[in-house]
Amino acid sequence: MSDSRIVVCPTCTTANRVPVERLGAGGKCGKCKSELFAGEPVKLTAANFDAHATKSDIPLLVDFWAAWCGPCRQMAPAFAAAAAQLEPEMRLGKLDTEAEQAIAARYGIQSIPTMILIRKGREIARKSGAMPPAAIVAWARQAAAGG
Repeated sequence: MSDSRIVVCPTCTTANRVPVERLGAGGKCGKCKSELFAGEPVKLTAANFDAHATKSDIPLLVDFWAAWCGPCRQMAPAFAAAAAQLEPEMRLGKLDTEAEQAIAARYGIQSIPTMILIRKGREIARKSGAMPPAAIVAWARQAAAGG
């Protein structure tokens, strides 16, 4: 039997089992038939955050941001570009700290933008400040590898 990973659907949050050798091919959700990887960040809310943060076997890189934050708006295209490069090795998601204050408080967000890498519900790395796409990708890969 082949090795597989649980990947949470960005549309309906259903957990899907995907063979490791097929992760790069993307795949569709068994329930809603949406693409499992769209190459763009998922909008995270109270309704879907915990599913992505705890159920998936791939790490979740969260951009904590707010609409009033200039550096956050500046980093948004860089984070989107990083998503296209980092999927399927990890899921990228954006969490609006104004709309989801309880989740931001749970992670002790004190400055934005802040990126947190989460694996199986546990924070494994954190970085604050706007970054260009290449720096986001390099930092996320190094953090996911344990460095």
